[in-house]
Amino acid sequence: MTWLCSGFDGGAPEVSIDGIRVLRRGHWYDANHALPAAYRRELKGERFDAVLEDINKLPFFAPRWADSPVLAIVPHLFGTTVFAETGPLQALYVMAHEALLPLVYRDTPFMAISESTRGDLVARGIAREQISVVHCGLDHERFKPTAAKAERPTVAFLGRLRKYKGVDTLLEAFAEVRRTLPDAELWIIGDGPHRSALEARAKRLGLGDSARFFGFVPAAEKVARLSAAHVSVCPSPKEGWGLTVVESNACGTAVVASRSPGLVDSVRDGETGILVPHGNASALSGALMSILTDRARREQLEQNGALWAQTFTWERCADEAFAVLERALGLKHEAGAWPLPRAV
Repeated sequence: MTWLCSGFDGGAPEVSIDGIRVLRRGHWYDANHALPAAYRRELKGERFDAVLEDINKLPFFAPRWADSPVLAIVPHLFGTTVFAETGPLQALYVMAHEALLPLVYRDTPFMAISESTRGDLVARGIAREQISVVHCGLDHERFKPTAAKAERPTVAFLGRLRKYKGVDTLLEAFAEVRRTLPDAELWIIGDGPHRSALEARAKRLGLGDSARFFGFVPAAEKVARLSAAHVSVCPSPKEGWGLTVVESNACGTAVVASRSPGLVDSVRDGETGILVPHGNASALSGALMSILTDRARREQLEQNGALWAQTFTWERCADEAFAVLERALGLKHEAGAWPLPRAV
């Protein structure tokens, strides 16, 4: 297998990871041009059984340049949410590329990570029968309860700090929670370009030391904090699946999330967590209060969530993903066999 991906500062242009040849070309901002050029320049003479294209933010239009069958893998598409993250010209650039999907990929099989993403693709003109859904797995050796619940009522957010993630709404909701539970804490775990703006907003809301920004943390600390929190929040307007909420469930923590694409698939409303209208700080604070002040309800959500998380494994994900790939190549799949075609 050859993994063709964008480069980054300090990243070697070519490495081998677990037997996979990794070629890093271009940068995050020009990868959709640099990688097809690198394929034509460096890999054109090689024969691959399949090209797996990860359509994440921008399509690479692999069916136009790959000389092998293409399987398009889609976590999620931006759509209009891109305007919340970047300027209008860049947003229009992304949307223009997404608009070409039904034209360029009309004969290409797709693998989506949620029913919401499949629905988005169908709405854009991709035939439903072209799209298979394979849910993400979970590393259960890592994501499990590793710490007792915090002494103070604690809310956690785990994710990248970007404008479109909805953390501004979470800060407003937490300020409302603090009016009733003045000893409550908010742990914001993760980093990103919107961090300084969020820290300034927390200061304006008078949250003081109750809102703690931890930045990027090691895996063990991340799991410990998810385990110690009383509730984990995902206030995003759109996710491909919402892996962090299932990770939180696996750590024994109830979740509150936006009633948004992807999250409506990964959260069972009223059973493993609570869904609220996106961007509604009052509804979000009400859901947080219902979990923080009702121990019986919280413990029921925790138990249900742990059982729900157990159904997601990387072994199942891998077996289903290979079955999709082999159907695309016209091969017969046997569960657990995972014969590996040569792929880029």
